[in-house]
Amino acid sequence: MAYVIGVDVGGTFTDAVLDNGEGVIVAGKTPSTPQDYSEGVMDVLGVLAEQLGVQVSEMLADTHHIAHGTTSSLNALVMNNVPDIGFLTTKGHRDSVFIMNVEGRYLGRAPEELQNPLSQSKSHGLIKKRHAIEVTERIDRDGRVVVALNEDEVREAIGVLVAEGVSALAVSLLWSFRNPAHEKRIREIAHEIDPSLFVAISSEVSPRIREFARNATTIMSTQIGPGLRDYLGELEGKLRAEKLSGPLLVMQSNGGAITASEAPGNAISTVGSVLTGGVVGSVSLGRQLGHENIIATDAGGTTFLAGLVVNGEPVRSSTTIINHHPINVPTLKVHAIGSGGGAIAWIDAGGNLQIGPHSAQAVPGPACYGNGGTEPTNTDANLVLGIIPERGLLGGRRSLDVTLARAAIRTRIAEPLGLSVEDAAAAIYEVQNAQTGDLLRKTVVEAGHDPRDFIVYAFGGSGPAHCGLYAQEIGATDVVVPLGQVASAFSAYGLASSDIVLAKELSDPATLPLDPARVQKNFEELEAAVRELLDRQGIQFSAVEIEREIDMRYSMQLAEVAAAIPGGELGAEDVADAATLFETRYAELYGKDSGFREAGIQAITYRVRGTGILPFTPTLPELKQADSADPSAALTGIRKVCLGAARGYVDTQIYDYTQLRAGHVLRGPAVIEVPTTTVVVPDDTTGTVDRLGNLHIAIDRA
Repeated sequence: MAYVIGVDVGGTFTDAVLDNGEGVIVAGKTPSTPQDYSEGVMDVLGVLAEQLGVQVSEMLADTHHIAHGTTSSLNALVMNNVPDIGFLTTKGHRDSVFIMNVEGRYLGRAPEELQNPLSQSKSHGLIKKRHAIEVTERIDRDGRVVVALNEDEVREAIGVLVAEGVSALAVSLLWSFRNPAHEKRIREIAHEIDPSLFVAISSEVSPRIREFARNATTIMSTQIGPGLRDYLGELEGKLRAEKLSGPLLVMQSNGGAITASEAPGNAISTVGSVLTGGVVGSVSLGRQLGHENIIATDAGGTTFLAGLVVNGEPVRSSTTIINHHPINVPTLKVHAIGSGGGAIAWIDAGGNLQIGPHSAQAVPGPACYGNGGTEPTNTDANLVLGIIPERGLLGGRRSLDVTLARAAIRTRIAEPLGLSVEDAAAAIYEVQNAQTGDLLRKTVVEAGHDPRDFIVYAFGGSGPAHCGLYAQEIGATDVVVPLGQVASAFSAYGLASSDIVLAKELSDPATLPLDPARVQKNFEELEAAVRELLDRQGIQFSAVEIEREIDMRYSMQLAEVAAAIPGGELGAEDVADAATLFETRYAELYGKDSGFREAGIQAITYRVRGTGILPFTPTLPELKQADSADPSAALTGIRKVCLGAARGYVDTQIYDYTQLRAGHVLRGPAVIEVPTTTVVVPDDTTGTVDRLGNLHIAIDRA
């Protein structure tokens, strides 16, 4: 027997899913441990082993691999909780990263911020200015050395930085993606001076044109690389001590994993690892259910996430934004807001009720946890509304105190707004549904799609309690709540379902028509590099898949769109087909007739993505078929539940998920209690349990 384990470390809970390869899946959830996240990982592995009836060491000895996703790197960047690092760049170009180009004025800003230039600031400086040092060297756009590298300046600069106590060095030179020789030599010199110095070079981290984004990407990767290295090293040490025989894999933003030993070298690729797990899980489950167009929604304790699956494939992006900086990281396109179960409700200066983005997190947690938290959260509101049972979460292992929840809502929300506690809790619930619905509208419509053409997948600890209503917000009519054993640990299931995915990029700007031989040469170099990376993982794959694409744009424009191009020997027709595909996708994103071919089309960045298919893919086991559609055998009682102030508290049927069977049909309103989450079936909806134990909620279009 060989197990596959997925571990999802969130800001509030750490989730895990184990598949034994023989149709049995178990899941676990424990509080995260921010002081040392590896402790939470070991805790949740203990929960899995307990369910299997074995010791942790026995379980890990039989584990094929562990796929791990963590928010720690992203959180460190967002909160600027990173160590001081040094930065070396070409003489005359140090200030690029501080000026931030024009992009620093608009990237990652809400529309209301853009409309008020006086309120904007560039307060998210990446590094201290004295730690950014210029060195003499110059390579031109064709990769020719125009000015040799002054190695004495390099030694002097590194000596100054080491004396200041920096433990990591980012190197980003002009046109290094054309010729990395100077960057590689700087790394050699750095290790001659201090072999322990962590060094990241832009020609390996981000070999793309445009120096500001390349600089920012390299700097951020350097900031989190040492911490990721230390954390993964400590975690892997604990796992090996408990007899883990297989590899520890780390999820990346691109939807695939990489071995823990390789991850720190390109740490920036892991910043969205947890965000993508649910999308990968949705792709896997969608294949089993025959769903190709999916809106994946994940509401955990801290955040609400949304991503798209179109025609069976996750929607990807070549960049992301962190603290107003463009980051060159191929990623699954996932939108996020701070609107999870632990999101804090508060009143702004105008007297308006707001939810998030700040979270009570694992410590102290919502007020009802009784750990000293006094701020009201979504969880507190759901407890007051009767959605969550008073006996608590996690099957009663996490006790809840409704008195504390009511007190927090009364003091912070109800009394200032002149509402009853019940109406204030209902308002929190309704605002939560509205703002998550807004994010879904942005995610789907701005990508050029109609929400009615998609099925909403809803998971996470708090998502199933809201999904029927936020799906209504965007006009969707079908919702799937992945239940079975994965329930609120569905992102961890996605991690366990992931393969090894590695990508290499190269910017080589040119205007079409392109020389097919030039295109072929670029792709062959990238493919060789990707295959070498796959070999370095030290894992036996059942198959390897290679994909090629080119980021293209209309001349004199900034918007780039990726276009796929076939493998093998390329001809002029293949390149022309890629240009046609670019124009089709451009029109989908920006509107019919928005393109202007007469301006010319440029190929900017070449990309090869290699997927190493792992021989072990989790498959959800089938549920026992019910004798009839009547679910009364799973009915545990009636409880007063409020799903909106206008509706008020009404008698609502409560069901025990463990007693439901495939084919059972539930009429809303109803609440289904699952060991790790709670599902709301609203008015005017019907819930049906499928063969895999998932709940399908059909929403009345009227």
